[in-house]
Order: sequence, then C-alpha cells, then structure tokens
Amino acid sequence: MRSTTFGRVKEKVSAVGFGTWKLGGGWWTKDSSKDDEAIKAIVLAMELGSTFVDTAEAYGDGHSEELTAKAIGFFRKNVSADKDIFVATKVAPEHLGYEDVIRCCEASLRRLELKQVDLYQIHWPNSRIPIAETMRAFEYLVDTGKIRYIGVSNFSVDQFEEAQSSLRKYEIQSNQVSYSYFDRNPERELLGYCNKNNVTLIAYSPLGKGKVSGSDSKMRVVDELVSKYKKTRAQILLNWLLSKGNVLPIPKASKPEHIKQNCESADFQLTDEDCQLLDAGSE
Repeated sequence: MRSTTFGRVKEKVSAVGFGTWKLGGGWWTKDSSKDDEAIKAIVLAMELGSTFVDTAEAYGDGHSEELTAKAIGFFRKNVSADKDIFVATKVAPEHLGYEDVIRCCEASLRRLELKQVDLYQIHWPNSRIPIAETMRAFEYLVDTGKIRYIGVSNFSVDQFEEAQSSLRKYEIQSNQVSYSYFDRNPERELLGYCNKNNVTLIAYSPLGKGKVSGSDSKMRVVDELVSKYKKTRAQILLNWLLSKGNVLPIPKASKPEHIKQNCESADFQLTDEDCQLLDAGSE
C-alpha cells in the first residue's frame, strides 16, 4: 500500500487505516465472543499494509485496545518485527478533566502494552469541561513521552481553533470525523480548513455504515466506475476519499475479503473527471 503524510509533522503512514469500532464490544460494553476473529482481522490489515490502527478507550470498555495489543504482538512476533505500526486511540468526552485525561491515557497504554501512543485524540468535545484544561493535560502527556501527537475527533472548525489556541507548544495534527460518499458534511468547511492547514482529516465510517452495499440511487455512478475500473464499490469510494486531499479513511472490516479490498483501494487512482462524476452523483 502506498503511504501518505500525516498532519503537520508530515510523518509517513499508510494511506488507508484500520478502524476498530465494534471489535471487542460496543460503547463501554465488552464482548469477547469474537476475539480471535478480531485479532486476525487487525493482523491481516497490517500484513496488507494498513499500519495505521485506530481504537478508543470506550470501544468495548477498553477491550478493543487489548485486542489491538494482541494483534500487534502477534504481528511483530510472526510477521515483521521492524515494520512501524502507528497506533491512535481516544479519550472519552466524560474524561476530559486534567487528572482524568492523564489517568485514562496511562490506562490505555497499559491495555495497548505500549510505553507511548502515536496519536491521542479527544473522542468528542465536552462543553462542560474547559478545553484549556484538557489541552494542558495533553501537553503534559507529550512532555512526559506518553504520547507523540495530539488529535481531536468530531470537532467543528471553531472548536478545533479553540483547542489549538489553548496549546502553548504543540500543534493538533488531526480531526477525526464521519466522512463518506453518503455523508459529505465535512466538505462544507472542515475539509477545506484541513487541507489549507495541513491537518489530517481521519474519515471514520468511510463506507457509510454499510450503505455501500445498498441499492440507493446514488450508487448508479459508482457502479459505472466499478465496471470501468474492475474494482468493488468500496474500493471506488475509498479511492474517491483519497482524492480529497489530507484525508485518511479508516474502514473497519472483519471479513478477510473485505479487508483485502479495502487495503487495495489505494493501489489505483481515479481520474479527475471520474472524481467529479462522483462528486455530482452523491449530491
């Protein structure tokens, strides 16, 4: 898989990442019934080049982070000990107080079996806790080597700028939001802002939470390109997202064939004309 540059630091990461929502349970709800399948899914994605892995403390009440750790451990032992794995996780909105951020980060590091996480993100904004307090904790985490980079999720441009202005020494590298062919809200303001300011827009639910397999009338243009490029719908739409600039999609999949298709979605390039057709087709 080809690489892309991440954030303002311009670090090389895989062009398509891997999301872990619903692997290991739901929101603060643990489910261990499919642990082996989940670990195999993460390992396969990494084997195929999707080495940007995104998780969160709230996913499965931390169990998703535990599964990510087991997958990385297996990968390093049995596949490649040298390949860089970029690990991103998130602190929940109810934990944005200064001491809570630090405590939760340390708990995530234990579950992930890491001394340092690459990207630590605010999962959702919380108007009840001053953003300056949260950002002060994030700066402490960078200063003490517990995290490398700071990110946010589900922030508007105004919220992003308020968070950035609260930081004394560091820059926010990314904003993770819902973005897909079926949800183009980021194009109103956020995408342009991210492209202008070298901020990575991490796109979650990049395939519309299963809408990619539906019979929506918007899929007519997609299916024309499926025939033209001999690719799947998912590959066409992930590649379309990659054409948008500083966008890093993180599809989640558990079936091997879907993981393979997602990882191969960066291995071709839609023409500008076909991207424009998709732009018009989803409006």
